[in-house]
Amino acid sequence: MGKTLVVVESPAKAKTIGRYLGPQYKVTASVGHIRDLPASSIGVDVKNDFKPRYITMRGKEKVIKEIKQLKEDSDQVLLATDPDREGEAIAWHLAQTLKMDENSNCRISFNEITKNSVQESLENPHPIDMDLVNAQQARRILDRLVGYELSPLLWKKIRKGLSAGRVQSVTTKIIVDREREIKAFKPEEYWLLTAYLKKQKTDPAFRVRYHGDKISGKIKKIKLNNEDRVNELILDLKDAKYIVDKITKKVSKRASKPPYTTSTLQQEASRKLGFSSSRTMRIAQQLYEGVNLSSSGQTSLITYLRTDSVRISPEAITSARNYIKNTFGTEYLPEKARYFKNKKDAQNAHECIRPTHFDLSPIKIKEQLSNEQFRLYQLIWNKFIASQMAAAVYDTVAADINANDHIFKARGENLKFPGWLKQYGIEVEDQKEDSDELDKEQLPDLAKNDELLFERLEPEQKFTTPPPRYTEASLIRVLEELGIGRPSTYAPTVYTILARKYVEKDGRSLYPTELGFLVTELLEENFTRIVETDFTANMEEQLDDVEEGKKNWIELLKQFYPDFHQSVLEAEKTIEKVEIPEVPINEKCPECNEGDLIIKEGRYGKFIACNRYPDCKYTRPIEIVVEDGKCPKCGSGILEKTTKKRRSSKFYVCDKKIDPNCDFISWDIPLDKKCDICGSYKVKKKFRGRFYEKCSNPDCESNQRKKTDSKTKSGSDISKKSKKIDIKESSQETKE
Repeated sequence: MGKTLVVVESPAKAKTIGRYLGPQYKVTASVGHIRDLPASSIGVDVKNDFKPRYITMRGKEKVIKEIKQLKEDSDQVLLATDPDREGEAIAWHLAQTLKMDENSNCRISFNEITKNSVQESLENPHPIDMDLVNAQQARRILDRLVGYELSPLLWKKIRKGLSAGRVQSVTTKIIVDREREIKAFKPEEYWLLTAYLKKQKTDPAFRVRYHGDKISGKIKKIKLNNEDRVNELILDLKDAKYIVDKITKKVSKRASKPPYTTSTLQQEASRKLGFSSSRTMRIAQQLYEGVNLSSSGQTSLITYLRTDSVRISPEAITSARNYIKNTFGTEYLPEKARYFKNKKDAQNAHECIRPTHFDLSPIKIKEQLSNEQFRLYQLIWNKFIASQMAAAVYDTVAADINANDHIFKARGENLKFPGWLKQYGIEVEDQKEDSDELDKEQLPDLAKNDELLFERLEPEQKFTTPPPRYTEASLIRVLEELGIGRPSTYAPTVYTILARKYVEKDGRSLYPTELGFLVTELLEENFTRIVETDFTANMEEQLDDVEEGKKNWIELLKQFYPDFHQSVLEAEKTIEKVEIPEVPINEKCPECNEGDLIIKEGRYGKFIACNRYPDCKYTRPIEIVVEDGKCPKCGSGILEKTTKKRRSSKFYVCDKKIDPNCDFISWDIPLDKKCDICGSYKVKKKFRGRFYEKCSNPDCESNQRKKTDSKTKSGSDISKKSKKIDIKESSQETKE
């Protein structure tokens, strides 16, 4: 038998697959795409059925030369790129470059990199799926046409360096629309009335909340809109007897949710670990391609990470059920295996994101993983194992309390059997600051007509709040619900709108910049279809039809492009240039002494510059003074800075007003407060939108106690091993 060359995308994946192949196989990597549309031109012949012009990507000449040489020394070539549109397109480009017949059995694919899966794929090679390739080509050309025709328009009408895109523009509009809702929101007053009651004097009090009145035997819900109405109610409740009117007891079961898809993994990694979508995908890619374990070498730990399927292979279910039985016992195992249904049949080609080796639990290999790899792997492991476990069982009780025909309500819940929560952990959902729901109470054993002891009434004035800004997690959830984008596009889309400065981050919240508003308004007025969620979602469905062989990709482009191109031509004539207002800071330029300093916005964000540019090129960064910060070294003030590579990452430095040579720098705001235990200065940290104080000394006893509870760790804490502060000031764009 002759030599067989197997080509994959990454060196890590090549190393992992190489473990399962014999000496007759040679595995090499293309290191991603090798061909693409040219960057210097549109690269699409719109007059000739949108024929693309692909060129070798810069820096890939050496890789291609090596692969061609290996091909000459081999009897067979198998293309083992990822099992999705992008992977299929890479395989096709490789076949074109290596002059292989795409209709020959040159393609192998697998959802997991395990010995059985790899060997099974080697026994079943197949032709390249041109429907998948054409779906990828159609998406790539669509995005190229939109970007290369809209972006120059933005350069002319707003400023150079901007871009527009089929998915990024509608995503920005979603964030802009939410900001408009927030600005237009008018708060309305309302009140809550809580009664504290006891069954016996020695019992702890439990809370019940006013719900409404009982009229002619029926309960009518009533909202308290003003203080006068509350005072009337309190007056009417004076000397009232609180009698149990109704008790409802039942046993409820709560089944676990399906295992992760790409979007749900990104959402939960953001919520529980504080990971951005791009960070989640980077770590998941490492877990999929393989991690070097001392016990078994380069090993892939999870299935393919870009998927919208919740399908589970029978083999994985069997392995999970055996693990559950051996670890927790038969009572935690449902009678029947749990399968989950996809929204579309086409999604059944993939699996969910799950572990691939059920003998490699996260705890077992923790020391061989980086901290972020371990945390994400544990999240995936717990979710999948929990999805195959028995339901959690709760004893629930609901009580209606009657006081002069005013009805108060309370709910209680006790966990009777943990089921899947034994693996996943008992989640305490974040209580929203504006939540009107009472926490589930530990209610005493109540019976109908029991008279309860009154302790006190507690009125509380509230105001309705606007909808919250999107986080990366909630934005991805909305994109998925609306059908905008696909698993491989969520992280790049969020990254793009942040990099283009259309959107910025405040903690985890996303908010549109002035530039984001300007670009969105221009597109709304002149390219309504481009920023319509329905249009973008419909385009995704048509791309899915191309993938399934139901639609011709060239016809799809012909239906879209003519009208779009005409609207661009008309917009060039009708749109007037948008003048971005200059914001003066009432300060003369110190360099030329003639110009006035203004706030400008460049590629890396806002900065201060002279309004006489280009005659005067004076610039300086904007300094943000931290009001409650104080330098622990010299006692001067504190300035907030942002890192050059990640504009959402903030750090803090001394303002050097007392000591010009002070070199203090920190990721956390230093406070003018001392730790009661060790005497070190305290810092101000932010976790899930709330600030708290902490000792700056990591070895302090107060911090050591907190480390025992992983839930107190902020997902935004910076790993000392993987991240260093770049103390260089953020470079500012000095040219428009």
